[in-house]
Amino acid sequence: MFQRRQKLSIFQRVRQFFWPSAGWKRSTRYVFHRVARIPGSAYSLAAGFACGAAISFTPFIGLHFVLSALLAYIMRANIVSSAIGTVVGNPWTFPFIWVGVFNVGRFIMHVDEAGGVVAKDVDFLNVMTKSMEAMHRLDFQFLIETSAPVMVPMLVGSVPVAIVVWMIFFFPLRPLIAKYQAARHHKRTRKARKRQAGTYEAGKIEAGKREEGQNENK
Repeated sequence: MFQRRQKLSIFQRVRQFFWPSAGWKRSTRYVFHRVARIPGSAYSLAAGFACGAAISFTPFIGLHFVLSALLAYIMRANIVSSAIGTVVGNPWTFPFIWVGVFNVGRFIMHVDEAGGVVAKDVDFLNVMTKSMEAMHRLDFQFLIETSAPVMVPMLVGSVPVAIVVWMIFFFPLRPLIAKYQAARHHKRTRKARKRQAGTYEAGKIEAGKREEGQNENK
C-alpha cells in the first residue's frame, strides 16, 4: 500500500524531499490518507501526528523521531503517526521555525534588541550541529559560551509554540480522521453486504438448478 512500482534513485529522493513532484496540495492529501489508514482510533492518530508536528518545533535536530515517539507513548497516541507528523519540520519550514521559536524565547526571557544575539546574525543549523557534537565530546565551554545564547532561547520559546502547534493539528485532524474512518468502514460494510447478497443469489440459483434436475429425474 502507498508504495511505488519503480523505486526512486537517491537523487530523485532528495529532489522529491525538497520539492514534491505531485505538488504540495496533493502531497498533503497523501500524508493525511496515510495517517488515516493506520489502525487506531481517531484520537490516537490525530494526537500522534500532532506530537510529531509539535516536536518539530524543538531545536533537537536528529532526535525528533525519538522525542515524538516518547511523547506519543506518554499520551497514548500512535507512534507511527507521530513519526509521520515530523514531516511538518522540513527544509522549507525549519528556517521559519528556528527564527520564530528563537524570537519567542527572547521575548519570554525579556532579552531586548540590544542584548544577546539577533536572529539574522545566527546560523541556526550550524549552531545546532556544533552543539550536538559538543555534547558528545562534553565540550562544556562551547556549550556555555557559544551554544547557550542561541539554544536556550530556542528551547524556552519552543515549549509554548509546540503546545500551540499540537492543538492546531490535533483538534482539526481528530474529526477529519473520524469522518474518514467512518466513511471507509461504511464502504467496506456495503461491499461485504453486496458480496453476501451475491453469494446468496448464487446459492439460490444453484439450489434451483438442483431442484429442477431432481424433478426431471423423477
